[in-house]
Amino acid sequence: MTTVYETPVAAMEATLDKQKASFISDGFPSAATRIDRLQRVYRMVGENQQAIIDACDADFGGHSRHQAQMSEVLAVMDGAQQTIKQVKRWMKPEKRKAPFPQNLLGAKARVEYVPKGVVGNLSTWNFPVYTALLPLLGIFAAGNRAMLKFSEMNPRIGALMCELIPKYFDETELAGVTGGPQTGAAFAALPLDHIIFTGGTHIGRHILQAAVQHLTPCTLELGGKSPVLVSRSHDISKAAQRIMTGKALNQGQACLGPDYCFVPRESLDVFVNAAIAHYTQLFPTVLNNPDVTSVINERHYQRVMGIINDARDKGGDVRAINPANEDFSQQQGSHKIPMTLVVDPTENMRVMQEELFGPVMAIKPYDHIDDCITYINAHPRPLGLYYFGTDAAEERKVLDFTISGGVTLNDVMHHSSCDDLPFGGIGPSGMGNYHGLDGFRTFSHARAIYKQTNVDLMKLFGMLPPYTDKCQNQLNNLTKVKK
Repeated sequence: MTTVYETPVAAMEATLDKQKASFISDGFPSAATRIDRLQRVYRMVGENQQAIIDACDADFGGHSRHQAQMSEVLAVMDGAQQTIKQVKRWMKPEKRKAPFPQNLLGAKARVEYVPKGVVGNLSTWNFPVYTALLPLLGIFAAGNRAMLKFSEMNPRIGALMCELIPKYFDETELAGVTGGPQTGAAFAALPLDHIIFTGGTHIGRHILQAAVQHLTPCTLELGGKSPVLVSRSHDISKAAQRIMTGKALNQGQACLGPDYCFVPRESLDVFVNAAIAHYTQLFPTVLNNPDVTSVINERHYQRVMGIINDARDKGGDVRAINPANEDFSQQQGSHKIPMTLVVDPTENMRVMQEELFGPVMAIKPYDHIDDCITYINAHPRPLGLYYFGTDAAEERKVLDFTISGGVTLNDVMHHSSCDDLPFGGIGPSGMGNYHGLDGFRTFSHARAIYKQTNVDLMKLFGMLPPYTDKCQNQLNNLTKVKK
C-alpha cells in the first residue's frame, strides 16, 4: 500500500493566501492568459499520458489501459481544445434590456461574467485525473486560480499530479493537495471562493457543512441509482448490448453507470441472454484480462461482494458472467469480480437499496410503463436516466413525468460526453452544473452592470419627495390592473 502524503493545513492556507493575493494584484486575466493556462493543462496531460496510465493501473491493481487513455487523457485533452476555441466568445459581455422609458433615453444594461477568485476542487477516485482536470477547464476559462485535492484512494495518481503541476504552473495559478478524510475536511473548510466536489452523497453533505462557515458556494457532483427503461418499442437485444457496453466502463465504477434496468416482462429472458452474450463477446475472460478494470480496493471489493451475496442469500436469481469459469478466490494484487446480473430482485435486497458502483446490475421486469415512472419517482432523484424506445409519445411521457440530473436516449451515459450540455445532478444526486459554457458560468460571477441615463426621470415624473398629487396620479396609473 502506497503511503499517502498528508498536505499540512498550514501549507494549504499559505497556498490559498498566495493565490488570492496574486488574483487581486494581477486583476482579471485576459483571454490570452486563460488560453495559455488551458494549453498547459492540455500539454501536461498529453505529454505525460503514459505515466498517468501506469499510475491508474497501479492504483487499481489492474486498470484497462485503453479506457484510461480514453477517459483520463483523451477526454481532458479534447475538453481543453474545445474550451480554448470558445473562451473568447464566452467572455463577451451579454446585453440585457434596460427598463422603459430609461432605455429610450440612453440607459443600458449588461452582464459581465467575471472570475470568482480561487476555486477548490475535491476530485474522486474512479476517474481520478478526469474529475480533477475537466472542471479545471471551466475554472481556468472563467479566469480563476485553483487548488486540487486528489483522492487518497489513488495515491500514485495524486503523487504524480502533484509532481507534474509545478512543472507546468506557478503555485499562484494551480496547486495540488493530497491526503485522507481529515485533509479533505480541512480543504473544504478553507475560505475558498467556490468548491466543486465529486463523490458520494454522504460525503457531499459533509462538504456542504464544512463550506457553511465561509458561505462558500458549492457544486456537488454526486451519484445515486441511475435507472434504465427499455420500451417495448425498442429492439431488446440492441438495448441490452448498449447497456452492457456502458456498464462495462470502469467495470461499473462510474457515477452515471446504469444501476437497474426495467425490461418488459415478456422480454426478460431475451434481454438477459443478450446482455450475457454481449458482455462475453467483449470479455471472454476476466481474471487476467487487461481490458477488465479491477475494483479499486479491498473495502469496495467486500462491499460489492456483500451486495451480490445478499441477493443470493435472499433467494435471488444471481447470474455471474464468467465465460471461462475462472476462480476469483485467489487474486494477487487485484480485486476483480465478474459482471453480475441480479434478475427480478426483491426490494429488500441491497442491490435495490444502495448505489452499486461496481460490476453488478439489477434487471426488473415490468408490465406497464406507468409502473416504472411511479417507481422512479418514489426514489431519490438520480444523476442519470436512460430510455430506449421509438415511441415518441412514450418518450415524452418519461421525460415529462420524471426528474433526473441528465438523460440519454437510446444509450447510456453519453449525455456527459457532449461538452455543450450541462452536466450535473439534482437533489441527492448533486447541485450545479459544469462542462463547456455551463462550467464557465458556474465558476464565474454574473455581475449585473447598469448605466443610467442622464435624464433624471424620478424628478421629471414627480417621484421625489415631498410627494404631490402628480406622484400619486403617476403611481395610480402605473399600478392599475390591466384587463
